[in-house]
Amino acid sequence: MKLWNALVCLSGLLWWHVPVVEAAQAERPNIILIMVDDMGFSDLGCYGSEIETPNIDALAAGGVRFSQFYNSGRCCPTRATLMTGLHPHQTGIGWMTNPPNQTRGYSKPPAYQGYLNRQCVTLGEVLGTAGYATYMAGKWHLGFNDQDRWPLQRGFEKYFGCVSGATRYFHPVAPRGMTFGNQDIENPESTTDRPFYTTDAFTDYAIRFLKEHQENAKQKTDPYFLYLAYTAPHWPLQAHEEEIKKYRGKYRIGWDELRQRRLTKQKQLGLISAETKLSPRDAEVPAWETLKPEKQDEMDLKMAIYAAMIDRIDQNIGKLVDWLKAHDQLENTLILFLADNGGCAEGGVLGRGEFRDVEKRNLEHSNSYGKAWANASNTPFRLYKHFAHEGGTSTPFLMHWPAQIQPRAEWYTSPAQLIDVMPTLLDVAGADYPETFAGNKIHTLDGISLRPALTGKPLERGRPIFIEHESNAFVRSGDWKLVGRGVSPFKGYQPQKWELYDVKADRTELNDLAERRRAVVDDLKSQWEAWAKRVGVYPK
Repeated sequence: MKLWNALVCLSGLLWWHVPVVEAAQAERPNIILIMVDDMGFSDLGCYGSEIETPNIDALAAGGVRFSQFYNSGRCCPTRATLMTGLHPHQTGIGWMTNPPNQTRGYSKPPAYQGYLNRQCVTLGEVLGTAGYATYMAGKWHLGFNDQDRWPLQRGFEKYFGCVSGATRYFHPVAPRGMTFGNQDIENPESTTDRPFYTTDAFTDYAIRFLKEHQENAKQKTDPYFLYLAYTAPHWPLQAHEEEIKKYRGKYRIGWDELRQRRLTKQKQLGLISAETKLSPRDAEVPAWETLKPEKQDEMDLKMAIYAAMIDRIDQNIGKLVDWLKAHDQLENTLILFLADNGGCAEGGVLGRGEFRDVEKRNLEHSNSYGKAWANASNTPFRLYKHFAHEGGTSTPFLMHWPAQIQPRAEWYTSPAQLIDVMPTLLDVAGADYPETFAGNKIHTLDGISLRPALTGKPLERGRPIFIEHESNAFVRSGDWKLVGRGVSPFKGYQPQKWELYDVKADRTELNDLAERRRAVVDDLKSQWEAWAKRVGVYPK
């Protein structure tokens, strides 16, 4: 109780508020935070997809399914916020991290330096001080070029994965290879009877860490925090052949028909309203029937590989859940699942790279499925990863915790954001968010605890939701969303045009009300500019 009272007192000092809850009523949960990479809003079965994801679907059905949860629109800014609870600019990753052995960002203002600063604390650091064991497997992408920026130096006790970011799946190589602890692994060995594959290896090391935790007498009674960050289905698109065969031929219907089928399923699921209109096909994407049969077959293969990668994620999550069940840990484990951004349109309209030659495909570094399939991944929305429109920032998000969450048929509709994850985990862990850490003053949090969602109660948020990434921005206040696509900040930051949408009536952002509701635009724009100045968005 002393720990919880301290947290409540702290919330009175900070402007954000964690609801007063008796944390001691139940044993502190183990926490598993799962993130996937470059997956669209509609790519899970429970969010409208034909891709087989029964394990994730089961977690969603047994927990809380959010219909309106926002990421930051890009890999590393999302990870920066997820790990710290702060806006990415406050952490030093306002845009991107520094690539391996490059100095991009070093000459920029601190908000854009390209790696986590020391004015933030990670979930590993703050939960570690609260008595949690802390483990991570997967993609870090929060600082590479100095080992002081790696996971073990930012609060995690054990780590296996790719520190730098995207990597090949079967044959990862330096500087985007595998790392165990602080040691680079030149030729990682498979943890199964099949070839090495990162999705499989991340899961197996995660389970290994949990086994070691259970076997360690000193740690056995401590709860644990596991951050499992898959690189899939981020390019390069590479998958086990048996999974690819499951989906080969399913996508010869083309992207237009696929979008219609997913939209229909989303309406049947109650994820979106029956009145929701599908956004138009991207203007650069050709109609499926205009492609020659050979090209249609190639595009079917690309989407089949992408689907196989998500299928394999689901199988691995099932493997992890089975381990938790076998060791009587599922009941009091809080599992959270989300994606870092919307479907990825990088690589041209129809994608890039080798696909037909299997050996060459699995040595690719950046082959992709292109804008055409990304448009389908983000059904029913428009735009993609990188943008602040719904297609870029909307993610599936679920929380599963049998000890505290009763399954419910209804979707949870209160809008929420990445900044809310840190307050939520502090809440359930009974942990204090520090004012200082290791001698450094730490930024305060803007997010709120999502604990009300566990019982279906609405969230009470004191201010709008704000996002900015590479001059793409939005502010969401109630049902109003002001969103802009901008120009380079190096020429002076100002979105080219602010668009205004009533997202309750127009979630697909088709009816711009900016000209008719100028007072709303001016108010939201003013609030966004004040936020941008406060958190360090690139100065004009």
